[in-house]
Amino acid sequence: MKKLFLTSSFKDVAAIFEKFEGNLAGKTVTFIPTASVVEKVVFYVEAGKKELVKLGLTVDELEVSTATADEITGKLEKNDFIYITGGNVFFLLQELRRTGADKVIKEQVEAGKLYIGESAGSMIASPNIEYAQDMDSVKKAPNLNTFEAMSLVDFYPIPHHTNFPFKKAAEKIISKYEATLTLYPISNKEAISVNGDDVKVESK
Repeated sequence: MKKLFLTSSFKDVAAIFEKFEGNLAGKTVTFIPTASVVEKVVFYVEAGKKELVKLGLTVDELEVSTATADEITGKLEKNDFIYITGGNVFFLLQELRRTGADKVIKEQVEAGKLYIGESAGSMIASPNIEYAQDMDSVKKAPNLNTFEAMSLVDFYPIPHHTNFPFKKAAEKIISKYEATLTLYPISNKEAISVNGDDVKVESK
């Protein structure tokens, strides 16, 4: 059964996550900060890590863009959870595809491993990230030749809905795609929990 916890800002919804998963003691999370590599503002990376540690988890970092194939497969298969943080979703997809990490993540999630997404990490779970162009720059992924994403879910999360500095971008995506895509806008204080076929937006 698929299990996902998709967020805009993990630190703001860590309490919801604790209720959603519950069994956290002694678990290890593969923490992927790859989307943030091309960004100037990256405070959320450390903030997310701190919250995971506070919850009693061991954080095992995996920088996909510089890791070997063996490191990628080893950590993703061995550790209990997978966490992809925010940044540029197009660069993230480019690197996940280039290294084959996307396939390993998909296999693990389909086998029941919990996936936690934050911002770009939530959007990449959708079938296709073309819709994210009003939020992130495609130019940061010069070698990306398809917008097809991981299809871990069949809907399209819109992180930071109503929150600065993405408020206008989120509204633009909604007005452009609400007639054609199943959109799930979430603010920084909301999360989308997926438990098999049960999908809920939960708020703090």
